[in-house]
Amino acid sequence: MTTCGLCEQQLEHGYLCPSCTLATTERLDRMPKLWSALSAFLAPGSRPQYGRTSPAEAPLPVRETVLSLRAAGGIAGVLEDWRSAMQADRGWGSPVIPAAVERRVLVAARALSINMEWISASWPAAGAMAAEVRALERDVLSIVDPEDPDERRAQRGIPIGYCVAQVGVGAGGDPEVCGAVLRSYPGQAVVTCPWCGAAYGPADYLVLKELQPEIAP
Repeated sequence: MTTCGLCEQQLEHGYLCPSCTLATTERLDRMPKLWSALSAFLAPGSRPQYGRTSPAEAPLPVRETVLSLRAAGGIAGVLEDWRSAMQADRGWGSPVIPAAVERRVLVAARALSINMEWISASWPAAGAMAAEVRALERDVLSIVDPEDPDERRAQRGIPIGYCVAQVGVGAGGDPEVCGAVLRSYPGQAVVTCPWCGAAYGPADYLVLKELQPEIAP
């Protein structure tokens, strides 16, 4: 048994679960569009702000964060590094790097995307790659589609306790309890454990509450 390198759920084989494989593939497919979308945010003050701000000094001609992501060492560089590592581990030659940065993002993202089946099943670095691609997307979305603070808090959910599902038997014969943090989200009637997948409906809440002292860290 192994665990998914991104969400850490148990796997019978491979390095990424089907859900994380699909999510990573979709993120890679979106990268060229996200790179292009950043161009509209190069100018200072182009990002929506929440609350009042008072600039203390004259802004830069361009936003440095956006410029860094669009530069050769930004999105393109991250994707190309992972593509090069993947091809090296598969015994392939070094990838050909296009001249234009936009084309570099497209080619590197596509090369990783079409190899996701092998990456998820056979590449030990799959989890690290998927995590960096996810972080890269978050960096871009924080600029092109920033979240309202209230919405962000709602998406994080409210911790309601720890998962009490039995996931195995310890060396002494005692049951092993999952213990992952459970979170409740607005409009959600059933709480699902992000690690073992156990589901808790309204009828289970009382038992869940009573068992908390036994598994609290």
